[in-house]
Amino acid sequence: MSLAQRPEVWSLTFDEESASPVRVGVAGLGRAFVLSRTAFVEDPRVRLIAAAEPREVSRKAFVQEFGGKAYQTVDDLCGDADVELVYVSTPHEFHFEHVRKAAAAGKHVLVEKPLAISLDDGIRMTEACSAAGVHLIIGPSHSFDIPVQMARAIIREGEFGRLRLINAFNYTDFLYRPRRPEELDTARGGGVVFSQGVHQIDIVRLLAGGLVRQVSAYTGSWDPKRPTEGAYIAQLAFDGCIASMTYSGYGFFDSDEWMDGFGELGARKNMQAYGSARRALKARGAASEMELKAARTYGLADRPSAPESYEHFGPIIVSLEKADLRLTPAGLHIYAEDRREFRPTPPFRFPRSEMTAAIHSAVRLHRPPVQSGRWGLASLEVCHAILKSAANNAPVRLKHQVGANDHVGS
Repeated sequence: MSLAQRPEVWSLTFDEESASPVRVGVAGLGRAFVLSRTAFVEDPRVRLIAAAEPREVSRKAFVQEFGGKAYQTVDDLCGDADVELVYVSTPHEFHFEHVRKAAAAGKHVLVEKPLAISLDDGIRMTEACSAAGVHLIIGPSHSFDIPVQMARAIIREGEFGRLRLINAFNYTDFLYRPRRPEELDTARGGGVVFSQGVHQIDIVRLLAGGLVRQVSAYTGSWDPKRPTEGAYIAQLAFDGCIASMTYSGYGFFDSDEWMDGFGELGARKNMQAYGSARRALKARGAASEMELKAARTYGLADRPSAPESYEHFGPIIVSLEKADLRLTPAGLHIYAEDRREFRPTPPFRFPRSEMTAAIHSAVRLHRPPVQSGRWGLASLEVCHAILKSAANNAPVRLKHQVGANDHVGS
């Protein structure tokens, strides 16, 4: 089925079967929720009715904006009979506990990437959701992005022959944005591999069909004051295709310069201001880093700039037998032997509509997205393979992989 034939992505209209919005409760009103808030506000297919958050200021802001109920604990949220799906947007190290609590309460789950920190926890989470008969969706992930979905449709339909090579790279200031201590501790899910690499992994896996056979990688940890991986290079081997992924979060070059001036979240970017995160951190010092981090949570003044385009995760070039594709927020540039062509994305309406469409499609129409719990487990395995390959200076074979057509259920 081509992308243009998927009405749950392109249309906000309802039929009788899917008329009522999915009732969503949010576990954690931090930065992750701030970045997804607009999708829940703008999409009539979902409705925020409850939240759990220890910070009183965030709870009050939620009730003021959305009504509903605001709890101090995730246990209380999961006990709310009106909540159908719990959006777990808490820090990585709490995903295991909170997903299992939601599943035990019979709630569908949307969990922020990565699925978990350890593979064993990821397995138990998917098993818990499967046993409870609830959907487990991993998101928001950049594999949901419309340009990625458009490229996937071209690959699957074979318009330019078989897929041969994918190059994905991204240069950001990730390591110098305000961080909690665990975000700089690899063992607790910190560093760019778990927090950022999983986006590239999901994109590349979706385009290549999902089944990674082997990983070879190197990582870089070059700032003693930020003692975790800040960069990596990884090569992924698929059946009939290879992929190269590069990421640096050290805050010098900004690859958004090559993305038509749009930042990752779809807002126009002042490229001259790049590097301000590193400078602000240096000027204020580590003692005030938690203050900077707290200022980015829901209920306080700091909100991201309004997006004007689809999100992206850096330059991506897809090489097929008969053409190369270059993905941008505005659409796909196609470089074929006999022509150059640009295929625009559909008109942009609001950010992360693909994610809320997936929630509605899974819960109301019983059509889960590719980004299921099992898919998230496979991507998590690649994260661990990158770290293991880099540590041992040797390729790593994988065993928990699932493909893009092998994702039904949790």
